[in-house]
Amino acid sequence: MLYAILAAGEGSRLAQEGCDVPKPLVRIQGETLIGRLIRVFVEQGATRIVVITNSLHQETGDYLRSLDLPVPFDIVVQTTPSSMHSLYAIRDYLEAEDRFCVTTVDTIFSEREFGAYIHAFEKSNLDGLMAVTSYVDDEKPLYVQTADDLTITNFCDTCEQRCAHVSGGIYCLTRKALDTLSRCIEQGQSRMRNFQRQLVTDGLHLKAYPFSTIIDVDHCSDIVKAEALIQQWQ
Repeated sequence: MLYAILAAGEGSRLAQEGCDVPKPLVRIQGETLIGRLIRVFVEQGATRIVVITNSLHQETGDYLRSLDLPVPFDIVVQTTPSSMHSLYAIRDYLEAEDRFCVTTVDTIFSEREFGAYIHAFEKSNLDGLMAVTSYVDDEKPLYVQTADDLTITNFCDTCEQRCAHVSGGIYCLTRKALDTLSRCIEQGQSRMRNFQRQLVTDGLHLKAYPFSTIIDVDHCSDIVKAEALIQQWQ
């Protein structure tokens, strides 16, 4: 299965707090955020890995080009206005696959849970399996509304519907989702959460897959949280 990493954001909050490296190169227990993801994907049997990064930070591109991986590895350099646009920018790679897994570069998760998640998607007939968590540690969380069997019925900006989970920034999808993505771009939509809502509107069969904890590294304080979590999972 193809794995893709969305790493084209500016990482402005980390930079404002004094972080002197691009977000993908922030180290958690000695391993860069993007390097950790790539390692995990290779261990999960990735057949191809695609990364999109921006043109603002040459260091990230230099780091990626220095890697020697046992699978085909593609680097797309493009500054985009949102994660949804980053996903669209790599659609040609995704269209060549029946199934793919996409993550944002700053996502920290349990490797054991991730392996179980990938296995669940590979043996399913779903259009998408979305990683979710009940651990809310985000300034603007995206709440995930589900039926009793974890079929996703809506994505909400607020928790008015008593949603038990929020989106974790990890998406396993099939090629069918790319039609929805193209329409979102054509209609001038933006933000990954609007794409996810449109998937539901278009009738794709999506389910939520709960992780115990997923956090995004958006602030310097998140680095400390991430290191503590990884130690806990080891």
